Amino acid sequence: MAATAAIRSRRRFLPYLNRLLHTASHPNPYPTPLAALRQPPPPRRLAAPPPPTSLRFRFPAARVSTLPSGLRVVTQAYPANTRMASVGVWVDAGSRYELPGTNGTAHFLEHMAFKGTGRRPNAEVLEVEIEDMGARLNAYTSREQTTFFADVQARHVPVALDVLSDILQNPRFPEKAIQRERGVILREMEEVVSAAGAVNHDEVVDQVKELFTEFSTDPTNADQLCEANPAIFTGSEVRVENAEMPLAHLAIAFKGSSWTDPASIPLMVIQSILGSWNRSIGVGNCSGSALARGISNGNLAESMMTFNTNYRDTGLFGIYTTALPDTLHDLSRLIMEEFRRLSFRVSETEVARARNQMLTYGRVMPFLELFARIDAVDCTTIMETAKKYIIDKDVAVAAVGQLSNLPELSWFRSETCSDDAFTRRIVFQNAQNN
Repeated sequence: MAATAAIRSRRRFLPYLNRLLHTASHPNPYPTPLAALRQPPPPRRLAAPPPPTSLRFRFPAARVSTLPSGLRVVTQAYPANTRMASVGVWVDAGSRYELPGTNGTAHFLEHMAFKGTGRRPNAEVLEVEIEDMGARLNAYTSREQTTFFADVQARHVPVALDVLSDILQNPRFPEKAIQRERGVILREMEEVVSAAGAVNHDEVVDQVKELFTEFSTDPTNADQLCEANPAIFTGSEVRVENAEMPLAHLAIAFKGSSWTDPASIPLMVIQSILGSWNRSIGVGNCSGSALARGISNGNLAESMMTFNTNYRDTGLFGIYTTALPDTLHDLSRLIMEEFRRLSFRVSETEVARARNQMLTYGRVMPFLELFARIDAVDCTTIMETAKKYIIDKDVAVAAVGQLSNLPELSWFRSETCSDDAFTRRIVFQNAQNN
């Protein structure tokens, strides 16, 4: 996480830059000494115009090299006075590539990686070496990748690469753990080595060539695995009744986009429009999200968050919420109405607010490209994207808790119909009731 955080802090420096620009273009806010008042005023100097966007956001470009083994080395070198660096290895091995007989493999290997190696016989030896450098070593697993990374002083980058190569190529697993995880293997070994901070690309490439020599030569890569076993979104539901839970947990999801899909940016803006809310924060009526205001005003939930998860070839988009069981029906109706509204009625104010939030807290991409793509999103883009991914599309529902008030899956599916069809259905139902 730390390795990517160094890259993902997209606008960490912008508040500081803005303060500098403001100071340069505004008079001194402190009172002028009396002696200075007796002097003739100096000629007024016009403030220099702010630097062009390309200068404000000029950050080091990433360099990429591919070794004969297929291993990719990516570095992003920061100014020479930077003393820290983050070094990581990204392996395309996550839960989506596992079969029923190997479920949990990637996560197990992540946890076992620090148990010792041939040169570092146990976890204690490895821990002492890392602590003596004042470094941090960690790992995490996602659905598509397993990541091992270290945050170190710049002069310790070679040692960090040596440690990472050792734990990945020469791990030692205790016999009992191996017995618990029989048949465990990593089929996919397509890696990305990434480093950011005070690093030299050519030096990192040479070190990786020397250290990472024991990886599998299996030519199968993640793209081929996805093509052989494509992810297919199916409208369905999972309900787990639990009368002991005071709150119900509910997730409503639609098929989303991949990272490379042009719709990924509009979906991120939609995610920002829908927003998130938590009763403990107490924003309520002050929230820019219409959904958050509706939930707060109606006292319908304890928390709500919108998720937009992108994968290599597909995605998942929706809302997760926790609520008291007796509010589930009204909460579900409000959520589905908000989903549908975005396909037909969205204001430029909402879109502008969402764009601004994304520019502050968005995802990694070359800055100018990301800003341009976000700025290109308008009301029409939002409505077209919502229609494409929500209207008349399958929906997946997962819930756990006391669910007697949760509508059936067929109801959720009917709520994805267009406004015209929805209006006709309501008129028909009202006529029947009368």
